[in-house]
Amino acid sequence: MQITQVNLKNWRNFRTLDARLRDVTYVLGANASGKSNLLDAFRFLRDVSKPTGGGLQAAVKDRGGISKLRCLHARRDPEVCIDVSLSESPDDTVPDWRYVLGFKPEGKGAQRILISREEVWQKGKRLFSRPDSRDSNDAMLLTQTRLEQIAANAEFRELAEFFGAITYLHLVPQLLKYADQLGGRILENDPFGQGFLDRISKTSEKIRSGRLKKISEALTLAVPQFKELRFSKDESGHPHLEALYAHHRPNAGWQSEEHFSDGTLRLLGLLWSFLDGSSMLLLEEPEISLNDAVVKEIPRIIQKMQRSKKQKKRQVIISTHSEALLSNPGIDGRGVIVLEPSTNGTTARALKADETTALEAGFSVAEVVLPKTRPTSASDLGSWE
Repeated sequence: MQITQVNLKNWRNFRTLDARLRDVTYVLGANASGKSNLLDAFRFLRDVSKPTGGGLQAAVKDRGGISKLRCLHARRDPEVCIDVSLSESPDDTVPDWRYVLGFKPEGKGAQRILISREEVWQKGKRLFSRPDSRDSNDAMLLTQTRLEQIAANAEFRELAEFFGAITYLHLVPQLLKYADQLGGRILENDPFGQGFLDRISKTSEKIRSGRLKKISEALTLAVPQFKELRFSKDESGHPHLEALYAHHRPNAGWQSEEHFSDGTLRLLGLLWSFLDGSSMLLLEEPEISLNDAVVKEIPRIIQKMQRSKKQKKRQVIISTHSEALLSNPGIDGRGVIVLEPSTNGTTARALKADETTALEAGFSVAEVVLPKTRPTSASDLGSWE
């Protein structure tokens, strides 16, 4: 199952947004156009759905309160709304599921976040709509979604499980290399990869060995002199990844992850995430720290993963402004979303007819679309003093 359409109202940069998604979707836009904020809408649904430590109130609080979530261009309308459709195929005319969640501040007293709208649809039939009569009799009920309540979501638990399994990856190599020295707490769901080694450690030995073997084969192609990758634990029981290189010091031995380059760690994290699970995967600027030749192959790696008979097809949403990544000729133009900032908030659009025609003629997304996302005054930075 995958999210095939998303509608947002008053969510961060977006007064309104209506976008269709594919198996693989590329989100393009200038800096501060809202690429991360669009991905965060899906993370928000994940946080609402979490069986422990989640829920609507926690999801809003973790983002600094509704004042940080609500679009600054919203003016008098206080409601924030997320509306998603889900199906097995992005080409389905009637979605298998649709979930709508609207919420706003109470406006008095404790200033709680109250649900203004919650709906679940299945195959075009509405299962329920809130607020209902029970909510009218007890306003406290409006502080919790039915999505987050095990006792209330039996009819549509499939949705809660789907949202709860959404994975976000923006691995920061320094947090992994210097985890012991930093000693900081790991954020919920570990978005920056601090607990990446622990995740690998918790994977069964058979699956872990198989994945690391596949990743090792890929790293041999992408990283000069790389020979082999293995998992180990030190005397204290802490997990480590170790690499063996073929260089002028054949007896130099194995090197642990703290000696890996940032690019090697980023690529390793990407490849592991592609192999780990079948839930929706959110990738933020995967090109960071990677050589352009490697970045260009990311779309092809994802396509190969999608076609694998051993793995369940996984939906991938990628935010990027990488020319190398978008120069891959295999990118489906139907899976490109362009974010366009304005004085009235950011809007999202699919490719225009002339852009689609250009792609069909053999041009790449990097040639046709990417130049249109660049700030018009960026060239003036060279004269800055």
